[in-house]
Amino acid sequence: MSFNTPEQIAQSAVDTGAKRAFLTPDKMLVGGFLAGAYIAFGGLLSMAVSSGLDPKTWGTLPTLFAGAVFSVGLMLVVLAGSELLTGNMATLPIAALRRRIGVGRIGIGFALVLIGNVLGSIFVAYFLAVKAGVIGTPKSPAGTPPLLIYERLKTIATLKALTETDWQIFLRAVGCNWLVCLAVWLALSANDTSGKILGIFFPILAFVAIGFDHVVANMFFLPAAIFANVPGIGWGDVPNNWLWAFLGNLVGAAVFVSTAYWFMYLRGTPDTGADARQPVAQPGAESRFAPARRQ
Repeated sequence: MSFNTPEQIAQSAVDTGAKRAFLTPDKMLVGGFLAGAYIAFGGLLSMAVSSGLDPKTWGTLPTLFAGAVFSVGLMLVVLAGSELLTGNMATLPIAALRRRIGVGRIGIGFALVLIGNVLGSIFVAYFLAVKAGVIGTPKSPAGTPPLLIYERLKTIATLKALTETDWQIFLRAVGCNWLVCLAVWLALSANDTSGKILGIFFPILAFVAIGFDHVVANMFFLPAAIFANVPGIGWGDVPNNWLWAFLGNLVGAAVFVSTAYWFMYLRGTPDTGADARQPVAQPGAESRFAPARRQ
């Protein structure tokens, strides 16, 4: 069979979440750093291909071009292997609903991966984007790619940091991670590399073209804008955006993906995962079980 059924995808998500919840802290941090960098690469590429296109001529097509190439970030996360907070917002909760892990494991996993994602995103923003000269500054020569990318970054960062209200950030983040986690879901449906790439491409294209908010992408865009001296944006604008984007992304993943598919395909059914273990002692309690060994 070249693809998995919805029931198999849901069970695979449980297995994935349970495995990620029991990674050692150092692997969570390193994996989180890599994922933050990969999403930043996608964000940088999306600005490079969509910069310099006058909206009066191109309309909203620049966002379509940006979304088409931004998907490379999640492709690297899924296929090369790393730990992305927004993806884990779907796989860890469904593992908890399946009683493979406790809520404490989710908190630890989210916290460590979040730190890694921030570090990876800021590393790319500072060293590989601004200091490398890929993103220019207001003083860059007119008409050059660095200045064009700077202007594109200015537009994106100003929208996210200054224009959107908290409620808009939250709602856009809900829609974003609903689509991002569906991209992960479709990747789990495929058993070959080309199928996974195709499954990832369209949902990511959709969320970027629509203009939704992804907390890890914003970990790149906003610091990059500060490092590039975009006027009116400072570090005080960053935590508020990240907070509401985080909360919205969590709702989009945990409610509309994890809980919905657990209810449809796993609720009331036996756990058939290869590493299934006994349920945790109390709902929400920290799991005391070590990762199961195959007999």
